Amino acid sequence: MPVRTSAPLPPEDPVPHLSRRSLLLSAAAAAATAGSFTAVARAAARTPKVLVIGLDGALLSRIKDADAPHLDALMAAGLTAPSSIYANPLAPTLSGPGWSTILTGVWPDKHNVKDNAFTGARFTQYPDFLTRAETAKPALSTYAVASWTPLTDTVLSAKVDTRVSTPSAEYDTGTTSRAVARLRDADPDAVFVHLDNIDHAGHTYGAASQRYLDAVHTADAQVGEMVAAVKARPSYAAEDWLIMVTADHGHTDAGGHGGSTLQERQTFLIATGSALAPGSVRHDVKMPDVAVSALAHLGIPLDPAWGLDGRPVQQPAPDDFDALRGSLAARVDETGIPAALVGFTHTPPSGWSVDNSAMGGGGVTEWRGWSFTTDEFWTQAQRDQSRESNIRARNVFAVADGDEWTDKSSTGTFDSTLVSPAYPVTGGGTAVLTYTTYYRHESPQKGEVLVSYDGGTPVSVRTYTADVPSRTETVTLQVPAGATSAQVRFRYTGGNNWYWVIDGVRIGMS
Repeated sequence: MPVRTSAPLPPEDPVPHLSRRSLLLSAAAAAATAGSFTAVARAAARTPKVLVIGLDGALLSRIKDADAPHLDALMAAGLTAPSSIYANPLAPTLSGPGWSTILTGVWPDKHNVKDNAFTGARFTQYPDFLTRAETAKPALSTYAVASWTPLTDTVLSAKVDTRVSTPSAEYDTGTTSRAVARLRDADPDAVFVHLDNIDHAGHTYGAASQRYLDAVHTADAQVGEMVAAVKARPSYAAEDWLIMVTADHGHTDAGGHGGSTLQERQTFLIATGSALAPGSVRHDVKMPDVAVSALAHLGIPLDPAWGLDGRPVQQPAPDDFDALRGSLAARVDETGIPAALVGFTHTPPSGWSVDNSAMGGGGVTEWRGWSFTTDEFWTQAQRDQSRESNIRARNVFAVADGDEWTDKSSTGTFDSTLVSPAYPVTGGGTAVLTYTTYYRHESPQKGEVLVSYDGGTPVSVRTYTADVPSRTETVTLQVPAGATSAQVRFRYTGGNNWYWVIDGVRIGMS
């Protein structure tokens, strides 16, 4: 597959234009505290502004290894959120799909960017966040400058007030000086800056090299210049800045990306702002959240019709499964998962249960019946079987994986039921069941969703007997007269077949 290199591009006219160049937190509860409400109230009186800095090909683990005092200071002052992305067949871990996801707030199955040529991109339907900001509030001042110029030439639209494709002779130095000048001397409301040299060092020397660490150190100093320019603004005290630093993909130790290893699939968000707790770490943040967080901070209402996949980092929404992260264990039978990585448990969260009364015997311990796991753990059980396409589950999720269970001698069939708490409902009304799912099918496997009222007989409301991509499901429920509670069961049956993911389960009255 094609992998973008980041060698400097040929010189170009520095005047902003469409050049057509061919190269192509544990802090979830903090916002509810009185102190956070006070901070948000103070921020409401100030002018919201956004700075997004992209560090192409940067690994959070190597940032922590490097001499990077400015990025360290941002992590200490705000949020650090490691996360992972997709791989083929959804999209390779390349810059085109990665930056398109970050800038538009939707995953590749929506924006349709699969490579660095942007063939078939749906940017009209899913525009970048600066374009959405300009459309909603034309008076906003928007600015973008990029060292990898397809971003300013192709992804970001002409609605953005100023787009600068940095001449290759200037590279990140020119990108930084332009960004600093704009932040210092003008009055931008939303700024996107792309720096490329970390990716260049990764391709040339590998992520395990000292030269990669040196590139991180240089980029850190450039980030420091931009942050200093923001803080030196005469109007800074009257402004409420959300600063976000992120990356489009990771790198292998030897150098390169595009494949499905966890290192290539790594990304992160470092963010500081009035609604983010200092020194917080979260695992529920995903790549599309950058664009959505920027829009929310600018006071732009998020229209459900836009179909955005992100959610604002300022508004965490943990679900029941996320509470299990602190109790996850290391591997037992699996051999491909790093021994030190914790990532699974069979113990459900409070109010939930797992019925394994019909479950077969033996098999791989980690996947014996419904398990609660993470992307980092589950995808390494076996790469390149589309587990990497489980993009819409966040943090800890539930999985029934008959394929992995049968990798060790087993008896009987996989037959396990995940049972929810009893949710309050109103008899005679209409309730809505929502959940995130991802289902890969092979006959005779089946996934079935059943609902019972007040402890009565469960009734099937949805059945899965064909592949279902990662998505949020909505099921309308007609609540029987007099009923006061509803309980959901997710039953997976099969053998050496595939798997089913469930996350974010909720029932509410419509």
